[in-house]
Amino acid sequence: MNRAILESHRTGVLTSATLMANAGAWSEAVKLAQENPKLGVGCHVVLVDGAPVTDPARLATLVTGSGEFSRSIGVLARRTLFGRIHPNEVESEATAQFQKLQKAGVTLTHFDSHKHAHLFPALLEPMLRAARACGIRAVRNPFEPLHPLTTEFLRKRPGLWKRFVQAKLLRELQPAFRRLVARAGLRTTSGTIGIIVTGELDEQVLEQLITGMPEGTWELVCHPGYDDEELHAIRTRLWRSREIERQALMSPETRRMLEQKGVELISYRELES
Repeated sequence: MNRAILESHRTGVLTSATLMANAGAWSEAVKLAQENPKLGVGCHVVLVDGAPVTDPARLATLVTGSGEFSRSIGVLARRTLFGRIHPNEVESEATAQFQKLQKAGVTLTHFDSHKHAHLFPALLEPMLRAARACGIRAVRNPFEPLHPLTTEFLRKRPGLWKRFVQAKLLRELQPAFRRLVARAGLRTTSGTIGIIVTGELDEQVLEQLITGMPEGTWELVCHPGYDDEELHAIRTRLWRSREIERQALMSPETRRMLEQKGVELISYRELES
C-alpha cells in the first residue's frame, strides 16, 4: 500500500494520504513521507480494528479484554451512542497517535479516522481537542453529496444501494460535524466522494464521480495497493479492488477527465493556507 500510494502520487493524481500510527510498515511510510514533501500526510486515527498506542489499561471503555480495539465499527458506534465511551480516553489515544507520528518527523496536515469513526460527535469532539493541542489544523469531512451517482448508474450496480441509503441517513450528523469543527477552529472540505463505492472504484466509476462532482472542495476517498501476498495477509475486504484503484488513479484518462471538468488538484496542505 505504501508503494502504491507513492506511485499514485508521483505519476498519478493522488495528493494526500493518511498514516496509521500503530500499523505494519508505518516506519517505512514515515520515511517515504519525508522523501516526498509535496504529499500531504495526515493521521488515520484508529479506534476500531487495531491496537492502541496508549497503555490499554488506561483505555477501559475503548478496548476489549485482549487489549485491542473492537473489530466492529458497529460495536463502537453503539457504545458511543449509548454514552459508554469516555471522551478523555479518545482524546488521550488520539493525542498519542498524533504525537507518535510527529515525533517520528511527520508534519501532519490533517486527520481522519479508520471506518470514519469521527463522524460521531461524541468521538469527533475529543479528537478535535487533541488535534488542536498537537497543531493539526484540518480534518476530513466524511459526508458525501446527496447525488454523487446517477440513479441509472446505481441500477447497474445494485450492491451499492445499501451504502447509498446508509450514507444518506448518516448525513443527519453533518450539521453537528460542521458546528464542532468550526468551534474548534479547524478547516475541512465540502465533503468526500467515493465512500459509497469503496471496493468498487474503477475508471468507469471514477468518471461518474468526477462528472457528478458539485462545485466546492471535495476529497476523493481511495485505497490504492498492489494485489500481492502481503496485502492478502492483512485483515481487509479491499484487497481485490486496490490494484484496480491504483490503475485508475494513475491512468492518463483520469487526469484528462479532471482537466476537462476544471478540477484543480490540491492537498490538505493547500487547504490549510
